[in-house]
Amino acid sequence: MKKEIIEVNFRLAAKAFIVKGDQLFLIKRAEDDVQKPGVWEIPGGRLDLGEDPILGLMREIREETGMYVEVIYPMSVRHFTRDDGQIITMLVFLCKPRGGYLKLSEEHSVSCWEDIDRCKEKLVDFFYKEIDLYKKLDLGRIV
Repeated sequence: MKKEIIEVNFRLAAKAFIVKGDQLFLIKRAEDDVQKPGVWEIPGGRLDLGEDPILGLMREIREETGMYVEVIYPMSVRHFTRDDGQIITMLVFLCKPRGGYLKLSEEHSVSCWEDIDRCKEKLVDFFYKEIDLYKKLDLGRIV
């Protein structure tokens, strides 16, 4: 008996919760971006097929911001479907900056370091879970 093959539009993504002191690094998507234009988020993106998640995250951060980061700790795993129907499993990692020169990609229009206690005023609510987890577990002590 032959089994039917079902193709799924699935990707793995990684995001960086980059902390320096009491501040979180945020970036704003360009207004003409296809996915969530004008939204404030944390940097990162979809990984290449078969790419190591930590190396892929470091690549994404370098491409999007020009920064180098040290990946400290996995924070969360999230599952969602993008507006275009692609199914995403996203890994969020606690990180700290390790140099480089800030230069945003065309995907983003502006960046800032925002006080963690005030991030929710700017950041899209999708990432509130990570802010709450950071505070609850006092992860600032390990960054």
